[in-house]
Amino acid sequence: MTDFTENLMRQNLWFLTAVLAFLAAGVLYSMAALRTQANRLHLLGSIAFGVATVALLSFMGTRWVEAGRPPFKSLYESLVLFAACMAVLYIAIERFYKIAWLGAGTGWFGLGLMVYAIAKADAEIINLPAALQSVWFVPHVVVYFFGYAAVFLAFAAAIAHLWRPTAQFNVRTADGGAQQMTYAGFMHRTILLGFVLLTAGLVIGAIWAKAAWGDYWVWDPKENWALISWLVFAIYLHLRLGKGFGERTAAWMTIGGFATIAFTYLGMHLLPTAEQSAHIYQ
Repeated sequence: MTDFTENLMRQNLWFLTAVLAFLAAGVLYSMAALRTQANRLHLLGSIAFGVATVALLSFMGTRWVEAGRPPFKSLYESLVLFAACMAVLYIAIERFYKIAWLGAGTGWFGLGLMVYAIAKADAEIINLPAALQSVWFVPHVVVYFFGYAAVFLAFAAAIAHLWRPTAQFNVRTADGGAQQMTYAGFMHRTILLGFVLLTAGLVIGAIWAKAAWGDYWVWDPKENWALISWLVFAIYLHLRLGKGFGERTAAWMTIGGFATIAFTYLGMHLLPTAEQSAHIYQ
């Protein structure tokens, strides 16, 4: 029996339900994307995301009780949190933006996060170090992962724009009306959301660092890369105000920005200075 199979068999019902719900969402939205009239498939896909969200929140709640701490410490726990934040954000966004290809990409990506979590499942629950036992721990991590989720949606929209740059879809407005939008337009809106969340995460992290280590910024390797990823989107927003910054360039810059986010999240252990960091996911 492989390690992956053993890890899979150790997962509880809530975790396995979330895996199946993401699979269902990916399939349903993929089918909807290939049809012109697919309201029922959209509805079923939304229900699948709802099931995944409930299952993941229930899993994290039971894990919290079992561990006696917020379940955000290990890579395994953070992957589950990422999937949960993405599902919640997608459900909120879909109230206004019903984009089948985006739902399909989010469902399959959520499934990928859960499968990766199985591969990285903890053999035992890890205790929380003293430095992380702070009132700022939960808001810092949760805000950041919602920011990651928003940037992922922008990344998916950027790919869709490069694939179909002239495609348009209906967007529901706050007054109940409708308007046309392109993938590039949706990409920009989610970048704005992601940038606000990443900024809030940086600020909360700085306040936490001041309380824990006496300085707002200690030049931890992950702090530095978090700043780099934030700067990419700050530069994007600055360049967008000028002339000659086309949608194609914006899409490629968004893809690059998501790559820096992914490296900040998963690639820190590759750095020679990794041992100097107090908050790299292992």
